[in-house]
Amino acid sequence: MPLIRSKQTEKSINGISTQVVCTEFSNYIFIVLTQYGKIGTLVSVTPDSRSGDISTSMFTTKVLLGKEEALTHVCAKNLATFVSQEAGNRPVLLGLALKDSSIEAIKAMKDVIKSCQVW
Repeated sequence: MPLIRSKQTEKSINGISTQVVCTEFSNYIFIVLTQYGKIGTLVSVTPDSRSGDISTSMFTTKVLLGKEEALTHVCAKNLATFVSQEAGNRPVLLGLALKDSSIEAIKAMKDVIKSCQVW
């Protein structure tokens, strides 16, 4: 049984306590990003296999659990695309529960995700 690698951290982003947990599974990366202490909306971010060039690869986002909102897809793409690309194009499963989804907050969250790199 291979060991599952997981890292977590907590950081204040715009005054809001934000927790991140990144876990690596063999076929995908699971990231929870919460400002409410719960998993929230579950979104899959999957690279489009038809696109051969990684630098221009397209990503499909799909809400698996939770509320279907345009902003959720935008946040998920912004937060998870670089993870998938760095993780050999593995899909990313993202749990999002955000109070602040401003552009500055999302940028700061990307840095927090990078600090929990397990891929």
